[in-house]
Amino acid sequence: MKSIRFERDGKVGNIVLANPPYNRLDARFAECLRQAVHEASESDIRVLVVRAEGPNFSLGGEVREWPGKDLNWFRTFVAEINTSYRAIEALRVPTVAVVQGLAFGGGFELALNCDFIVASTDAVFRCVEVTTAMLPIAGALQRLAERVGRSNASRFAMLGEGIPGSVARDLGIATHVAEPDALERVAAELVAQLSDGPTLSYAATRTLLKVWSSGGVAGADAAMLDVCMDLYNTEDATRGFANTAEAFDRDEEPAEMVFHGK
Repeated sequence: MKSIRFERDGKVGNIVLANPPYNRLDARFAECLRQAVHEASESDIRVLVVRAEGPNFSLGGEVREWPGKDLNWFRTFVAEINTSYRAIEALRVPTVAVVQGLAFGGGFELALNCDFIVASTDAVFRCVEVTTAMLPIAGALQRLAERVGRSNASRFAMLGEGIPGSVARDLGIATHVAEPDALERVAAELVAQLSDGPTLSYAATRTLLKVWSSGGVAGADAAMLDVCMDLYNTEDATRGFANTAEAFDRDEEPAEMVFHGK
């Protein structure tokens, strides 16, 4: 039985961690996740949700499989995890992680690869690697630094402190936070908005932010026109300009639109 599966509901794709209650990153994890991301990339979904069955998002690596393995096995295992996580970042649609319960270690790192994190107030994010004399090696350290600054990234990685969902929102780790009984509703509202939005504009936004991550403001400025100008001739932009122009003629604020992603 697969520990991860891809499901589709119209314009929305779901990658489901299906090994509750802990959804640990075992030896099958990278392969199953890679297959699920590949299925998502071949579909015409307009938003991808990463969610988990059971009480927890993921408690990270299945450490019980590691003792006795040599360094090259571990390096390959971690490299495969990283490859599957980067594949999520490489998608051309917005991505949303819905986090309940515990998101520890590699589970936290998985969530950080998504554009949006919708967390329950009682969720807990934690870099647990320091408890095994390691550090986050699937991208959490640098992605935390990007979201919360270097000093906070050092604090969470070196001290292994838990970050409650409400604090994660204040720090900028989680983009949306909800009470446990409202988590699915808040996530569904966000996903619906994204699935009806200008998908090509979202893709360009993701690309430009990736350029900024590696090249700073100057790098993003240099790439901006090349990344964005083709949007001008899209069906969505044509309709959007017309909608706004008509609203201006009436001295009104433009009404919200449902875009076609074209």
